[in-house]
Amino acid sequence: MSTDNSSEYFSSQFKLGILGGGQLGKMLLYETRKFDIHTVVMDSSPEAPSKIACNEFILGDLMDFDAVYNLGKQVDVLTIEIENVNVDALEKLEDEGLKVFPQTKALRIIQNKAKQKLFYVDNNIPTADFQRFAYKSEIIDSISNGALDFPFIWKAAQFGYDGQGVKVVRKIEDLNELPAGECIAEKMIDFKNELAVIVTRSVSGEVRTYPVVEMEFHPEANQVEYVICPARISDAVAQKAQEIALKVSEKIQHVGLLAVELFQTKDDQIIVNEVAPRPHNSGHYSIEASYTNQFEQHLRAILDLPLGDTKSKVAGIMVNLVGAEGHTGDVVYENMSKILGMEGVTPHIYGKKQTRPFRKMGHVTIVNESISEARKIAQQVKETIKVISK
Repeated sequence: MSTDNSSEYFSSQFKLGILGGGQLGKMLLYETRKFDIHTVVMDSSPEAPSKIACNEFILGDLMDFDAVYNLGKQVDVLTIEIENVNVDALEKLEDEGLKVFPQTKALRIIQNKAKQKLFYVDNNIPTADFQRFAYKSEIIDSISNGALDFPFIWKAAQFGYDGQGVKVVRKIEDLNELPAGECIAEKMIDFKNELAVIVTRSVSGEVRTYPVVEMEFHPEANQVEYVICPARISDAVAQKAQEIALKVSEKIQHVGLLAVELFQTKDDQIIVNEVAPRPHNSGHYSIEASYTNQFEQHLRAILDLPLGDTKSKVAGIMVNLVGAEGHTGDVVYENMSKILGMEGVTPHIYGKKQTRPFRKMGHVTIVNESISEARKIAQQVKETIKVISK
């Protein structure tokens, strides 16, 4: 249990720095405002969604050493809402005594997908077989000498997100449009479910997991369309998923949230796909459905406050709102009043003024006593609301 240092955070001189001002930062700021915690956010976009909700906003490049370092010198604790940040600057700040969560040691493992995969292998954490390549040209050599077979999943080692930096490669021509740098080629897993578990670890080492969620993906965009909590799986599979997620968390020793994405294979084995050391799309349902939502829990963890109850009050389904195909420009949310008329429906609009195909523009949570009823309403929401341009 943590010591009571809580008085220093609320309505005080304490400053929390957040690297990244996207929708995750904006939703984290719902909670800092609830607690009256002073926030300083840095983002490279003058139209960052978080800008309206933080106490201080700094325009700066998250990959720029000086920008990140200078932000760190103004705050008491520094956290992230995106992994693509300058870790060297964070490491220097840590060396100088700043509390940085997740710690740079964890970030260095997670930021690079090749390092992340090697970490799983070294720690006997089940994951799909893979090969690591410094250059794309090496993949062609590997295919021609029979060491790599189609189909496989290509992943950029750095800076992938939301379906960017991931591609199914079925034939040699599929490699043409991919960037040339460091990457991994991963064996395609014949899975029956994609699952996720969010694990929270506080500074004092208190650990809590959220229930296992199930993710349904959009076939073309490689993006989550629905997150379903609780996952429609057996207790035995759920327990295995929790245990593996806890093992990953224990080995990485992060502080804050760790979202662990998993595959449930046809024979009910659980293998790790990848992790994110921050609030995550798979936990958005928790704002309406959980006793303690993921964003509040992240704050509790990094400020070393007692962790909250992760149980759900009701079944929850999250529907991602993404830009419709064929639409680029000023955003319009069509049929909003129709979905607001449905039972248990809460939209969250992220504040991005420009839409483009498959860009994450918001999400909608559906809560209901019955998971099957919630799933039906989620389908109606998906078919009703349209994210288009003027």
